[in-house]
Amino acid sequence: MPRTAWILFAGTFVHRLASFVFPFLALYLTRRGLSVTDAGLAISAYGVGGVAAQLSGGLLTDRVGRRNAIALSMIASAILVLLVLAARSLPAVLAAVVAYSFFAELHRPASYALVADLFPPEERVPAYAFYRLLVNLAFAIGLAIGGFLAERSFTLLFAIDAASSAVFGVLSLIALPHGMRIRKEEEREIGGARAAIFADTGFMIALLGILGAALVYSQVYSTFPLWIHDLGYEPKVYGLLQSENGFLVVLLELGIGAIAMRFPRTRMIALGSLLLGIGFGAHAVLLSAIGLGVAVAIWTIGEIAGSASSAAFVADRAPPHLRGRYQSSLGIVYGLGFTLGPLGGTALYQAWPRGVWVACLVLGVIGAALVLVAERSPSPIAAR
Repeated sequence: MPRTAWILFAGTFVHRLASFVFPFLALYLTRRGLSVTDAGLAISAYGVGGVAAQLSGGLLTDRVGRRNAIALSMIASAILVLLVLAARSLPAVLAAVVAYSFFAELHRPASYALVADLFPPEERVPAYAFYRLLVNLAFAIGLAIGGFLAERSFTLLFAIDAASSAVFGVLSLIALPHGMRIRKEEEREIGGARAAIFADTGFMIALLGILGAALVYSQVYSTFPLWIHDLGYEPKVYGLLQSENGFLVVLLELGIGAIAMRFPRTRMIALGSLLLGIGFGAHAVLLSAIGLGVAVAIWTIGEIAGSASSAAFVADRAPPHLRGRYQSSLGIVYGLGFTLGPLGGTALYQAWPRGVWVACLVLGVIGAALVLVAERSPSPIAAR
């Protein structure tokens, strides 16, 4: 890989390794005396800031360059995470969390666009797969480290998180390339993002299919733990199943990425959506501990198959000067999935618990079908 790719991936790994605040935010706030409901509001506030970052991050990436967008995201979030630590009242906490999450998530479109800049199309799937592998591995290790730190000092938790962000921000300014940049005046002459995205029928249909898969996957953090509890299992079973997911991602990510290189992006995205639907749908009938583990294995393979190919599909579809905003559109779709999915899933779960998994199967099949339909609509920009 290019040297700058190693710098981007290494910086992301270290930053993700020390991203302690969000996983432990609810615990920190309740320890500070806020109620569980207040802590839930703070988690929702983080989601609001994250979606806003996707809306803004792509434009920022294309205007100021990948390097500057990543650096701004990291350095600003390093400062703002300390404001979360200093906030006392609930309104102050919510405001600080929204601002912090906005800048903390702002780097994602820039990072994904920079990967597209650094790798030719035939190498993008394994590049994104490697990126995902490092993020998941760092997150798993970081949770364990954060647990030990939280027992000793939450202040230390926040300080290390801020330090890692600041280091990655400075490293970005020193070692990463600007990447593609375009001024507003230049963009008027060659075409803007909104017109290009909405004119690309196949791309829009594929995003709808990916949204279906995101709605299914979002159940892992909402209705899935409720289902495990209602089946009579102890919380440790849910933890073990989540660990299985993480272990399989680390074990299989690169291998499946290598296989995915040989097939069209849309076929792999459709396969991922279908396996997600089948895996989550299987929870309606595979009720033993072993059966639950089999179902988790199925939807984990679907997650791996679809995720890297989705990012590569978006990178391939985007004109170079619009890569940031195209990646933002993918981020917005995932954000909508993880906003609407838990709301719809928990509402259905209250009325018909098993129906959630039936709905997941249907959504997975519909998502796969939509992506295959999108395959028949080539990019109008590429056609020209």
